[in-house]
Amino acid sequence: MMGILWNLGAFLVALGILIAVHEFGHFWVARRCGVYVERFSIGFGKPLWRRVDKQGTEYILAMIPLGGYVKMLDERVDTVPAERRHQAFNNKSLWQRSAIVAAGPVANFVFAIFAYWVVYLIGVPAVKPVIGEVAPQSIAAQAGIESGMELKSVSGIQTPDWESVNMAMISHIGDDEMTLTAVPSEESYEKTFNLDLRNWSFDPESERILTTLGLTPFSPPITLEIGQLVDNGAAKKAGFEIGDTIVAIDKQPITQWQQVVDAVRSSPDQALTVQLRRGDELVEASLTPISKELPSGEWVGYAGFAPVMSEWPADQRFVRQYGPIEAIGEATGKTWQLVTLTFDMVTKLVTGDVALKNLSGPISIAKGAGTTADYGIVYFLGFLALISVNLGIVNLLPLPVLDGGHLLFFAIEAVTRRPVSERIQDLGYRLGSVILVVLMAVALINDFTRL
Repeated sequence: MMGILWNLGAFLVALGILIAVHEFGHFWVARRCGVYVERFSIGFGKPLWRRVDKQGTEYILAMIPLGGYVKMLDERVDTVPAERRHQAFNNKSLWQRSAIVAAGPVANFVFAIFAYWVVYLIGVPAVKPVIGEVAPQSIAAQAGIESGMELKSVSGIQTPDWESVNMAMISHIGDDEMTLTAVPSEESYEKTFNLDLRNWSFDPESERILTTLGLTPFSPPITLEIGQLVDNGAAKKAGFEIGDTIVAIDKQPITQWQQVVDAVRSSPDQALTVQLRRGDELVEASLTPISKELPSGEWVGYAGFAPVMSEWPADQRFVRQYGPIEAIGEATGKTWQLVTLTFDMVTKLVTGDVALKNLSGPISIAKGAGTTADYGIVYFLGFLALISVNLGIVNLLPLPVLDGGHLLFFAIEAVTRRPVSERIQDLGYRLGSVILVVLMAVALINDFTRL
């Protein structure tokens, strides 16, 4: 229950920040263009807080925090006194109206740059993308990639850490080819590899992109020593203690942690006899893993303990941290990469290269907000930047109910030299609303299937 409340709280904070940023973009440019702003609202429904400034603009924090709006003086909506017609949105020039509408998504992109700038000022712990294993006959193996190589770039995009690698590879969903550069182990020169993706199959819901290509990241050896225990978990109830070393399970000697994982997962609600070394003595414990259902519907055992990990090699660990000026360039580059990736994914959704089941809705966003908030401010800021970019791009889609739809009408007006008729606009709003509701329904269904 506390986890749900935490996710909900983090979601509301994230959503409130991003909506405020988006609407402030519209508000700020509208005022600079001389448009009278009647109301600036975060949320819909009954006002919880209200204030009116010296210029008569009403600021509202409303009960339903799932959106926001900026209400401007507009002759198409209300009767406007003759002395205030020059302050009406509809009487402004085409470029001013376009600037006001585009300002919302632009504000989201600017906020993403700011968020990443703060992230890079604080510093992000990272590890170099060194390959641990390459699966035989895999796409990576056929391209000639070998264990121990450090990935340097994916199709020209620099990849200093595994996050960069994953983001660059995801953009190749639906493509026929991907180019990697890597430095072989104990060498200093880079080699180029062309991966044939024509037979590549990747399901983001159940697979890791690296695994589908046949790559396993390097990780330090896993010991057999117990390093973590979940309160009230099966292992703790069985008498396991931190510092114990697993020696055998059901009289079978254990030499690798994967043997422990396999034994536990394959034994839901079945008792296992585990031999442990505790100091100088051997003790036995009867462990009964609880049953846990995976998203695929499979039931596996879960015992609630984790091993002690060996330390990462010092030459593979680093902190991505920059000074105030350099961080601006890094943050801008990161935001631009997100923008191009998101546009690419939206295009592939339309063409069918990416399935609609990959759409995520508010439940997935809430879980992401809660998880990143758990990890700390740096990761939460990174999450805000990601969602802010997505919000900006979604609003630029050419659907009449979104900013992109208004910009589409303005583009037609620029070509035809006259505004789009109200009948066409009304038809567009209705059609856009239907499409948007359908997409939101698909996203919500996807969210529920992931629970």
